[in-house]
Amino acid sequence: MSRSRQDPEALLRRIEWTVVRRLDGILHGDYRTLFRGMGLDLADLREYELHDDVRHMDWNVTARLQVPHVREFHEDRDLTTWFLLDTSPSVDFGSSEVRKRSVLLELVAVLALLLSRGGNRVGGVLYDREVHRVLPPRGGRNQVLRLLREIDAPREVERSGGTELAHLLEAGAGIARRRSLVFVISDFISTPGWHLPLLKLARRHEVLAIRLLDPLEVAIPDLGLVMMEDSETGEQLLVDTHDPGFRRRFAAAAAAREEELLEHFERAGVDALELSTEDQLVEALLRFAELRKTRNRLVREGRLPVHLGGRPS
Repeated sequence: MSRSRQDPEALLRRIEWTVVRRLDGILHGDYRTLFRGMGLDLADLREYELHDDVRHMDWNVTARLQVPHVREFHEDRDLTTWFLLDTSPSVDFGSSEVRKRSVLLELVAVLALLLSRGGNRVGGVLYDREVHRVLPPRGGRNQVLRLLREIDAPREVERSGGTELAHLLEAGAGIARRRSLVFVISDFISTPGWHLPLLKLARRHEVLAIRLLDPLEVAIPDLGLVMMEDSETGEQLLVDTHDPGFRRRFAAAAAAREEELLEHFERAGVDALELSTEDQLVEALLRFAELRKTRNRLVREGRLPVHLGGRPS
């Protein structure tokens, strides 16, 4: 499938003006608390002292022992971030001018830039039928540009079989030895079996899943006779979208898949952000920020237990 490539430097400059500047003004640069959850590196529990921050109170232990206790955390001086990126043919789909790959590029540009500006290192593992590129974590703007170039680099892939997302997750677990922040960015259109590798990955790292999607993958309007093509295999099928029964069955299948995805994320203890080709990136990231802040507040208040392998269970 042919596609136009973007100039990474021009993309990064545009992202800095249209997205990063807005986020800076709204979030005041508090990106570490946005990306990382509370209690990732729990060191110990001890009795409360007068100088302690009440936000670190462990209310469950306090109630059980009838003595105030607080959580202590290991100090995290630097943050290593890995991007596990699904660049298989299905991410080239888009029902309008914007394709899922464009969303992926802009999202990685934003996240990598925000994290690297704080002196943190970012790396990438790229998958397309196989893991074909690994970028070891480094800091700086040049590393962000390298990552963007690799994502958008042309690559000839035989259109047979389907995406095995489990291979990407297993490779990421083997490469990221040190405890890290891991973004898994994919449309999660894959053969079954990836949920167990995701669970294992989340036991060691702070994992955030970002699902790319297009409105036509959720519901099909009445377009008459349409030739549909599987972007993974190239298989084609002529369907009558004028048939209301077909549209209902399609919507039901999409809803069942959505429910299954959410269940897998929940079981793995992974926070997930859904990002559509119709979404505005800033608004989507702000929704995600609100989700993370709410969850962190519940952890601090003891209303959710600390879960060392992802988000609170």
